[in-house]
Amino acid sequence: MRIILVRHGESLGNVDELAYCRIPDHALPLTQQGEQQAADTAPAIRALLAPGPIATYVSPYLRTRQTLELLNVRDLTERLVAEPRLREQDWGNLQDPVEQEVQKRLRHEFGHFFYRLPHGESGADVDDRVASFLAELELRMLQEPRHPHTVLVVSHGLAMRLLCRRLFSWSIELFESLSNPGHCEYRVLERDGDGDWTIDRPFGQWRQSPDGSTQKTSVR
Repeated sequence: MRIILVRHGESLGNVDELAYCRIPDHALPLTQQGEQQAADTAPAIRALLAPGPIATYVSPYLRTRQTLELLNVRDLTERLVAEPRLREQDWGNLQDPVEQEVQKRLRHEFGHFFYRLPHGESGADVDDRVASFLAELELRMLQEPRHPHTVLVVSHGLAMRLLCRRLFSWSIELFESLSNPGHCEYRVLERDGDGDWTIDRPFGQWRQSPDGSTQKTSVR
């Protein structure tokens, strides 16, 4: 079994934070740069996925769906699911730019995992839903012999890091020390016949984990 995780391309919200005050998060489109990033990444993703078939699970946000289209893997896709559990962390109501800055500061001070945004989610909430997604994916593969064993997941930076945290049992302290992957960066997760999972490369870190733990790149 292989899971290829891809982060969306650059979106309007990445270059204009005030865009969140006038456009819902789920409706923020890719920028021209984001479209180009996805198109540039497409050959590498196709090389990983060909000849197919694959199952594709995509966050239903506009920027992730646009990224998927530009990755040009429709012809390889046997099953396509818009999966809400892979969406971005819910930030609640962001119409007030001053409140945006307050919440970002508090989230940084109290930790990205446990701090719950008003009317929104904590990182722990996202962790729960990606764990649910992983469990259901494994169950589908056991119960549906025709389900492709290569899976493409187009999602968001936080969801990617938390999905790997769950799969590799990384500590919360380590998770909070990891940097988001860049736009259209990807990671390749593989499980061998013995049930061991591996990841092709670690995430960047902006600090050493306070508990001294490091990113395991394989786990049984």
